[in-house]
Amino acid sequence: MHIQGSHWSTAVASADAGGGRSTPLRVDAQRNLEHVLRAAREVFGELGYGAPMEDVARRARVGVGTVYRRFPSKDVLVRRIAEEETARLTEQARTALGQEDEPWSALSRFLRTSVASGAGRLLPPQVLRVGVDVETEERVEPRVPQQRQPGATGGQLHELRLVEQRPAPVDEREDSGAAALLEVVGRLVDRARAAGQLRADVTVADVLLVIATAAPSLPDAVQQAAASSRLLDILLEGLRSRPVE
Repeated sequence: MHIQGSHWSTAVASADAGGGRSTPLRVDAQRNLEHVLRAAREVFGELGYGAPMEDVARRARVGVGTVYRRFPSKDVLVRRIAEEETARLTEQARTALGQEDEPWSALSRFLRTSVASGAGRLLPPQVLRVGVDVETEERVEPRVPQQRQPGATGGQLHELRLVEQRPAPVDEREDSGAAALLEVVGRLVDRARAAGQLRADVTVADVLLVIATAAPSLPDAVQQAAASSRLLDILLEGLRSRPVE
């Protein structure tokens, strides 16, 4: 399976894996870095973020030592891919907002563009978490997105957070990128809901979950595109509001 990668070549021109290096790389080192990032997107898109670094190295046609020289741990590589994917989703949402005046058209365009690009297979490897009470801002254990926690009242709003699966502090860039994504998708959701075109109970979490589930990884590209389109049509019908009879 090929995941669109031309967008990413400029994004890695002078950045180190950890984001702290600004010195331009040698031509061969830059080429290897781009090969590794492209391979990582393809491998993780096909097999998930649990795929081993050796698979990434084989796809990039470099030694695994080359991968580890650029990314000292798999976690660093995963975060890099996740940050890029978050930025891509954010840009797709902004484009939909800017080019579609009709709220439902904007939301559906964002979903179709994101699913068609394979974004759902590369959503950040954090758990989509609903469960932050805005009054207390208490953190809870990560879990599958839910509309409300048990016992929650109508006044208790819940915030979708992308949280890491380990106790290490959240990287500031990662947190900022997630916040930008949630903000712009939230605007799409609010507009469609206010227009009466989106079910009142649909949340940002639901929209991101649609992206995650409507992009199956199948060996045949044509079959994959057809399956994604069909599944997204069904999910979009489920998101739309219906007149009360």
